[in-house]
Amino acid sequence: MAASLTAEQLEPRLGRLTLIDVRSAGEFAGGHIPGALNIPLDQVQRALPDLRAAAERGELAVVCASGARSQNACSQLAAAGIPALTVVGGTAAWAQGGRPLDRPAGARAVWAMDRQVRLAAGSLVIAGMLIDLALPGARWFSAAIGAGLVFSALSNTCAMGSMLAKLPYNRPRGGTADLDDILATLRR
Repeated sequence: MAASLTAEQLEPRLGRLTLIDVRSAGEFAGGHIPGALNIPLDQVQRALPDLRAAAERGELAVVCASGARSQNACSQLAAAGIPALTVVGGTAAWAQGGRPLDRPAGARAVWAMDRQVRLAAGSLVIAGMLIDLALPGARWFSAAIGAGLVFSALSNTCAMGSMLAKLPYNRPRGGTADLDDILATLRR
């Protein structure tokens, strides 16, 4: 488990550390901790050289909506020999403490990725059960979705979340920096 810090501990250190938000670009645009840089979880491996450079200059902290994705990112960073802290409770804990969130002009909030996964998985399970009424055996599709959710919980990964992150509403919109610009910022 990665070393951690609370929102209260993060606040006075914001100007002295590099804060990486690993949520999708759409989630990030809906509101993020001031000064955070957006590197979605599925792009962490690509960003490793630049994250290593940032960590060599000072502390590196990782945040997501509630803590699961930042913990996953910290595990990837630790495997690459890059020390990083995870923010306990994520952006939700930051906002619950009455702290401000930055939002690009014109950005609209999207559902958190875990909520999108629950909607998609639940819909697919129900669809499989309904289709089974007309096409016997289709319930095994629902069973496969359930097995995928169990695997996701045990491995702390989420293939469905990775796929949903690629949908247009979860991609960057005007007012957010693209990944190449963010990585260039980390190199400075």
